[in-house]
Formats: sequence, structure tokens, C-alpha cells
Amino acid sequence: MDGRLSETDQKPRTGGAVLRAALRLLAKALLCFVILNILFALAYPMPELGRISAYNVLFPGRLRLPYGDNPQRAYNVSVLNLNAMFASQEINAGPKPAGEYRVLLIGDSSTWGWLLKPSQTLAAQINRAGLRSADGRMVRAYNLGYPIMSLAKDVMIVDHAMRYQPDLVIWLVTLESFPADKQLVHPLLQHNPDIERSLIARYGLRLNPNDPQFYTPTFLERTIVGSRRDLADLFRLQLYGVLWAATGIDQDYPDRYEPAAIDLQADTTFHGLQPPTLHEGDLALDELDAGVRAVGHVPLLIVNEPILISNGQNSRIRYDFFYPRWAYDQYRVIMEKLAQARGWNYLDLWNLLPMKEFTNSAVHYTPAGAQILAAQLLPRIGQLSRIGAP
Repeated sequence: MDGRLSETDQKPRTGGAVLRAALRLLAKALLCFVILNILFALAYPMPELGRISAYNVLFPGRLRLPYGDNPQRAYNVSVLNLNAMFASQEINAGPKPAGEYRVLLIGDSSTWGWLLKPSQTLAAQINRAGLRSADGRMVRAYNLGYPIMSLAKDVMIVDHAMRYQPDLVIWLVTLESFPADKQLVHPLLQHNPDIERSLIARYGLRLNPNDPQFYTPTFLERTIVGSRRDLADLFRLQLYGVLWAATGIDQDYPDRYEPAAIDLQADTTFHGLQPPTLHEGDLALDELDAGVRAVGHVPLLIVNEPILISNGQNSRIRYDFFYPRWAYDQYRVIMEKLAQARGWNYLDLWNLLPMKEFTNSAVHYTPAGAQILAAQLLPRIGQLSRIGAP
């Protein structure tokens, strides 16, 4: 043989042969994709994928947990992956420094800082004070507040946060977080049923572990295709980190907003409850107990956060949009008695701020309001830092 191609070998492939080869290749790729989706659904690594983050590595950690209802303007996106939320926050930057007295702030959107820049939040105001603990460590507050009022949401966050070795936890609460019908309204709880069921079992909570509000993905929804929205959100959170690092913007600041209501409706009901009596059983006090138990031996300060007190229409019936006076007054009595009976560190600051220091809600305060609140907390932080100090 002279090494030359035969006449048959020199003939180009027919169109049919090319098509069959392409179809075989497509079938193999499709089979691999199906197998990969099945394996993904069986393993369902979504919670662990949340730990993979460019925050605190390629760009700074966020100063508050990620939450964004307008990602394009906020450079932020809400995710329902607890690991991803914490991985993006500055508290996850590395081991706790030896000279740091670590304070965790737990609460709702007021603690998170709605309409406030990161430098204006309660945590930022505390850090700006340059306070030192009784043993000389620098006080460093971390903002772990998260929008939407629910004690159960707070318990899930503080239970997760205890791995970051806090020296003090400050838990800011308000009556709107206590009703039973508010406990599972938060998407974070609904989309993390295994975590919440673990908390229910561990702390003996009254919540139904089979509540229909819990979202349990089907097998198809656990595949890559079915999880594409959650995967996209994790990816977008990383992308927005570049813009966050460049601008320091992490929420949408509208040019105008509707101020908190001053003129109120003549409505005496509170979550379907009628006057004259608010009972302990009407409130999710078991969630409060669970939060105390989750914190364990670490000092805890429970703060009844400031609310707007209206002087407008029907203000003799209601303090504000959220609260009829009868319900809120009795809530304060219940909290005071409970704190005394159980030896809790409790601070009632419900009427601390004047109306002018609230923005678009009866619990969202201005930068000046955050500063006033911080000034009330700093002495308590100093006192509590002496617990366990040498």
C-alpha cells in the first residue's frame, strides 16, 4: 500500500451520516444532563452551595443581611438560603479577633435599617461610639436584623448566629412580631422547613411542623432545572457584590416615600383580637423563650423597640397604624412581668422617639432616631460587658 486514502475513504460524509452523528452526540449530552439533574436532586446541595461566596474574599462583606425588593437599584437581592445570607455578611470575614467584644443585633426592618444607609443604622451608631468592654476589648456590633416582623424568624437567625461567638446579643422586639399568625409568614421560614422543624422539636414550640405554609420542593423542583431560580439568585447576589463594593449602596432609596400614618382608623382590633384583654396565650411567648434558650449563657438584652405615638385623628384609640392602645398597653405589662419573673435583662424604650424621627412606618426611624436609640443602649452594653469579665 502506498499510504494514500482509498477512493472510499476520500468520499465526504453524506448529510444523513452527519445528522446521525449529531443526533448521537445530542442524545449523549441529554443523557448526561438528565443524570446530572437526578444526582443534583438526590443530593440537593442548595444549602451547602450558599456557603460558597466571593464576599469577604474578593470584595467586602455586607454590613447587613442581604435583602432587596428592587435589585437593579439596591444592588442587593433577597435570598432564602440561610448559609448564603450569612456568608455575604461581614461577620463571616474570618475568626473572631481576640480584641473584639462582639455584639449581635437581632430584630426586624427597623434594626436592619429601612431607608437608612449602612453608616446610619443602629449597629453603625454603636460602633461609631468607640465603646470598650469592661476587660478592654473594642465593642463591635453586627447588624443581623432582617425585614418582616416575626419572632420565629428572629429565633432562626439568632440560633444560626451563635456559631459566631457573640459576647452579647441585643434582641429588639415589638408587639407586631408576637401574634401567632405572624410566626410563619416569613418566606425564610417557609423555604427552610427542615431548619424550622428542628427548632420546633428542640425548643418545644407550639408551631405545627406540618403547617401547610412550609414549602417542600418536589423531586423535579430539586433538580438543577427546578432550582434554577434559587441558583440564579445566589449568582446574582455575588454579582451585586461588585456594585456594593464600589458604591456602598445596598437598598433602594426612593426620592419620595409615604410618611407613616398619623391620622388613624377608629379600629380597636389587633390581629382579630378584641378588647378589653390581651392574654399571654395570644402571644408567641414560647418563641421568646426559645430565643433566650438559643442564646444560652451569653448575656442577652431584650429591648422593646420605639414606636411612633400619633397625635392625629383617632390617636386616643390607636397609638399608630399597628397598635390599638389597649393591646399595646397590656403587651407592655405582660413583657415587664415576664422579664421580672424570669430574670431577663429587659429595656422598654417604646416611647423614646418623637414622631418626627419616624419615616415611612411606625417602627422605621431616622438616622437621628437611630442615634438616640444607640445612646440608650451604650450604657447597658457597658454594664452587661462586665458579666463574666475578669
